[in-house]
Amino acid sequence: MFDLLDPGLLAALIGGAGGLVLGLAARLGRFCSMGAIEDALYQGSDLRARQWGVALGVALIGTFTLIGFGLFDPAMSPYLALKWYPMASITGGLMFGYGMALAGNCGFGALARLGGGDLRNFVIVLVMGLATYVALNGPLAELRVTLFPPRPASALPGFAHAVSGAFGLPTVATGIVAGLAILTLALSSRAFRAQRRLILWGSAVGLAIVSGWAGTSWLSLATFEAEPVASHTFSAPIGDTLFYLMTSSASSPGFGVGSVSGVLLGAAIGSLIKGQFRWEACEDPRELKRQIGGAALMGVGAVVGFGCTVGQGLSAFSVLAFSAPVTIIAIIIGAAIGLRQLIYGFAFGR
Repeated sequence: MFDLLDPGLLAALIGGAGGLVLGLAARLGRFCSMGAIEDALYQGSDLRARQWGVALGVALIGTFTLIGFGLFDPAMSPYLALKWYPMASITGGLMFGYGMALAGNCGFGALARLGGGDLRNFVIVLVMGLATYVALNGPLAELRVTLFPPRPASALPGFAHAVSGAFGLPTVATGIVAGLAILTLALSSRAFRAQRRLILWGSAVGLAIVSGWAGTSWLSLATFEAEPVASHTFSAPIGDTLFYLMTSSASSPGFGVGSVSGVLLGAAIGSLIKGQFRWEACEDPRELKRQIGGAALMGVGAVVGFGCTVGQGLSAFSVLAFSAPVTIIAIIIGAAIGLRQLIYGFAFGR
């Protein structure tokens, strides 16, 4: 197989398959982190937050099942391989959440809306990808590395491994029990259990996260670790996709590029199925200015916090990384501040 297909292309196909499911979930299943936060804060509805819980529970159970069968080594995950800096998670999460409120979407949500023809989100995607590279390899990289130098973890920074070390409990069992607990909590609402579509697509999202770990782990072993082990996130991969579009003759795509492309395709298919595909553009310069600023904050914040709503909220959480709940709480707080400022502060400020 590797004589016919480049490993980078195979990784892209793995990422594209999961990304396709994620894009369909966004358009057909209304899976959206920003929407879940807005519903909980201003609509009094926790249905989409519970859908996120289903995705997380399925991702945890599936990921630790892979670990139990030796199909995935969590130490290969970027969220457990590097030293964790709590201030990086807090700072990056607050920046990302506030920027997400200003932009009206996270990176994943912007891709999903762009797939439906919303050209406003084309600008958000471009700016976020550029800002990500500014923080990763550009003018802000030296400051970031100085404050939070990327160093190998002396011990895996994860809850399951910490519990195992402290109490001698099996790591796999700890992760699966955590997943079952989150899944049970998400399904504890009778109103939510009646929303079969939300449950179905939440489960599909969780399985997409698992497929990323499974596919890239297999590819890493088959190619002697030529390809990194990863699952879905939408911060650096957006920048990687833009870079690949400019240099594809000298590089191979990789998992992240495939994931981004898959979301765009899945969102386009989903919007066509629902009859919602339409070209839209921004007619208010003030709105566009706000969205550009929010996208820039998201790009930098995601690099500092080492992930976005999907990267930390699902992929990192699926290996029970210490960073996941801290970053997600910071993102929610940042988004709540931004939304409140949009609804109240900006109205009085004009």
